[in-house]
Amino acid sequence: MAMTDTLVDTNVLLDVLAKDSQWFAWSSRMLADALDQGAVVINQIVYAEVGSGFREKEALDEILTEHPFVREDLPWDAAFGAGQVYLAYRRRGGVRTAPLPDFFIGAHAASRGYRLLTRDRGNYAVYFPELQIISPERP
Repeated sequence: MAMTDTLVDTNVLLDVLAKDSQWFAWSSRMLADALDQGAVVINQIVYAEVGSGFREKEALDEILTEHPFVREDLPWDAAFGAGQVYLAYRRRGGVRTAPLPDFFIGAHAASRGYRLLTRDRGNYAVYFPELQIISPERP
């Protein structure tokens, strides 16, 4: 996959699926733009976070198959990268006792050279400065 491929963060998918009153228009437009430019990827972390809003796996799978998402396993090098970023987070005073889902998502995008579509540039910009982040916030 190429640099025009995009890993989509959970918050963008939830905006679209729930038709969020504040973010639906922006998230839908950015997701459509990403699909026009290349593949749009989700991984198990995004799947799990979106899945927490569904009672049955089949319902989640039905909704997701209506969209042309590429389901990609979290690469081993991304898992290692997430651990390294978590260590940096703890050294900076972070209080979470386990790696944040954002660390796995960011590391996946970074390890594969994907862009990242998210509404929350925060941790991604701090811990993955090499990522091309598509967000409503400007760098």
